[in-house]
Amino acid sequence: MTSTNSQWPGEQVVIAAQHGDRRAIALLISGSHPHVHRFARTLCATPEDAEEATQEALLVLYRKIGTLRATAALASWMFQIVRHECVRRARLAFRVSVPEVRVERSAEDVALAHLEMERTVSAIVALPAEQRAVLVLRDVQGLSGAATANALGLSRAAMKSRLHRGREALRVQLRESPTAPDEAATHHRAPTHR
Repeated sequence: MTSTNSQWPGEQVVIAAQHGDRRAIALLISGSHPHVHRFARTLCATPEDAEEATQEALLVLYRKIGTLRATAALASWMFQIVRHECVRRARLAFRVSVPEVRVERSAEDVALAHLEMERTVSAIVALPAEQRAVLVLRDVQGLSGAATANALGLSRAAMKSRLHRGREALRVQLRESPTAPDEAATHHRAPTHR
């Protein structure tokens, strides 16, 4: 356990960084980077998104280290920031990718597909953070159960339990908010002046 590369920066570094010590801030950021980047690579859809999410998380760390209340919460705080950024980027990617799909579909089919994708992404984002993370890793990213459990620091049993609850919550949410074709048309119709 002497390898400092595998550990987060120590409490003294965090406390010094919270008090504005520039050297401690630099140590904190460089020491956190590998952990944050590893998690981002696991959770984000693309390597580019992982790099952007890592940079965003480290920027938040630099700007807001003084707001961290418990030094022991550093890892979970950073993972939460990365998770949020990866989900945000996934939503943007869904929005951008749907109109680019040109397989000679009608405008109505494209609008309905876009609406369904938005509805699914919104339902995933609305899940509790722990369910959302495991669902994104397993079902969106396609990671194995072992890799998902490892990325989230869970046992396989805990990961399976969260995944089951997340999938069930997603099913219920999608069932309770169906999008009928006329509802979709109303959603996409331009306002009329009568």
